Amino acid sequence: MRCFGYGHCSDKTFCLQTMGGDFHGKEQDCSKGIYCLAAQDVFRLAKLSKNRSKDLTISSSFFEIYSGKVFDLLNERKKLSVLEDGNQVVQVVGLEEQIVDDVADVLKLIESGNIVRTSGTTSANQHSSRSHAIFQIILRKRTTGKLYGKFSLIDLAGNERGADTSSANRQTRMEGAEINKSLLALKECIRALGRKGAHLPFRASKLTQVLRDSFIGDRARTCMIAMISPGLSSCEHTLNTLRYADRVKELESNAMPKAKGDREEAGTANGVESTPAAAKLEAARLMSPADNDLVFLHESLKQSQESTDDLLTLHEAMSHLVEGQEELVEEHRSVVQDFKDFSNEEEQLLAHVDDPDYDIEVYVQRLTEILAKRKAKTQQLEEKLDAFKTQLQEEEAASRRVKRPPFV
Repeated sequence: MRCFGYGHCSDKTFCLQTMGGDFHGKEQDCSKGIYCLAAQDVFRLAKLSKNRSKDLTISSSFFEIYSGKVFDLLNERKKLSVLEDGNQVVQVVGLEEQIVDDVADVLKLIESGNIVRTSGTTSANQHSSRSHAIFQIILRKRTTGKLYGKFSLIDLAGNERGADTSSANRQTRMEGAEINKSLLALKECIRALGRKGAHLPFRASKLTQVLRDSFIGDRARTCMIAMISPGLSSCEHTLNTLRYADRVKELESNAMPKAKGDREEAGTANGVESTPAAAKLEAARLMSPADNDLVFLHESLKQSQESTDDLLTLHEAMSHLVEGQEELVEEHRSVVQDFKDFSNEEEQLLAHVDDPDYDIEVYVQRLTEILAKRKAKTQQLEEKLDAFKTQLQEEEAASRRVKRPPFV
């Protein structure tokens, strides 16, 4: 079961806190939020005689997705990896689950997580949500640890953030483009649930990837709460929220092209020649699974005029930029550690260089080897840096071509 809170973030002062609780000044009353109300129902039902015999444990996790990266809000905002195991089950590696014995325990986790959640300022709201926050109530068999059920409550980033794809500030632009992409992917995944045999482009965004298990299975259920405001200044955001919610609840639509792995080939159907859209999908087969799903997502959305080629280019550039940044940072960390090791070796060399019987040729050989390794490591880092600079330029060029994002 998953429940989404979505809308304009001036409403999301109720927003966050229709999900997490009301705000009174800077103080938040978490006891009135949907997180708390859901927890009350879970503990009430768990105490029923028909459920006590199931011997279940109840635990919670709380994490956020910010600019395509996942952070654990219950573990000092530790960065997490999202991977698929051998059974194609998505795992959030290292995510902390904490056992909760009552509603009070749940409230403590919500309060501590909300303190470190990413927020910022937009032209529409001084305290805009810059990330998607996912609070999960998890039921497992006590003896085996096997998953029995999961309730995911998702507080989506403010939809005014998704409109910031043309900002002059790169960080704001990246946030807006990532939010825009994830909301489009979420909408399409939910709509695809009502299409028999339809492909779920869950790899198109980190949000839909981590929620993949919530989109499959006969017992999966979805609820969306749309936050709107009667104020005239919020008219545009309210309309966009209602459009988005209206499209989400559509269970049937026109036939859409099949992605790789579906029963019908994307290039042809009933002997008909390939269309340009189908050709793009065919080319996507050679891409990574994430890029494949991103192309599929946009070709599907273009049928309802919710996407453009320029928007696809921007989202691809953003995805590659996030991946490139992670690769560059990891390479940099590796080089720093290697250089520390090299320095230790050099100190050992220098410690013995003045010994009476020290072989100077050994010194020269070892120093030559160390300097060669330093040079090779530096060159690898420079190559990663040059590639990332190119990705920055591609993202900036793509963002200039996007006039206005679709309904988010």
